[in-house]
Amino acid sequence: MADYVMEANNIKKEYGTKIKTEILHGISFSLTEGEFVSIIGYSGSGKLTLLNILGALDTPTSGEIFFKGQEYGRMSGDQLADFRNQNMGFIFQFHHLLPEFTALENVLIPTWIKMGSTSKRHEDRAKELLELVGLKEFINNKSTDLSGGQQQRVAIARALINDPAILFGDEPTGNLDSETTEHVYELFRDINKQIGTTVLIVTHNDLIAAKSDRVIELKDGAISRDYKNLQEL
Repeated sequence: MADYVMEANNIKKEYGTKIKTEILHGISFSLTEGEFVSIIGYSGSGKLTLLNILGALDTPTSGEIFFKGQEYGRMSGDQLADFRNQNMGFIFQFHHLLPEFTALENVLIPTWIKMGSTSKRHEDRAKELLELVGLKEFINNKSTDLSGGQQQRVAIARALINDPAILFGDEPTGNLDSETTEHVYELFRDINKQIGTTVLIVTHNDLIAAKSDRVIELKDGAISRDYKNLQEL
């Protein structure tokens, strides 16, 4: 298991008490370090439920899930929160930036949560990440003074500030136009290649899925296809 950055074994998820509805029906797969993977499927296929479980935002009803050999599916809420903050980064369709904060301050928020404070080292790292995502000239801008694409770039930098081993995306380009979507996708690829971060994205976007290293397709709560894209990326 330690050879994988993440491994899911027979993950099931059901909701309800008297009347139970099973959303995931025994999901099993593994991710290796540095992979760029898309999860696709129609609405109701279980994509978001699976992402929430993989990202330690929810727990499975049964099955096992490992991160670098450590099983975390049965951790308590507080344990999961610490585990997420130390190992994972998240980018959502809605960037969830704090409007009263600058780009730099928004990026530093996870370090405040993790350490209780920040430091010059963290500030320097945040500035490096904002430069990486093309926002060197905007570090002191309030988030409300940035475009939608720029705000999503801040969210990407924020997701990377604690050096996560895996970066999760939930429709991260869903609110962006096609040109900005292309730019954000290229940024994901750069991060994946330059830093070596494993990337797992839930998406309806055919562009991202087609250019991913690997695609996992869900149907009715189960994996219907799991394949690698063969074209040069």
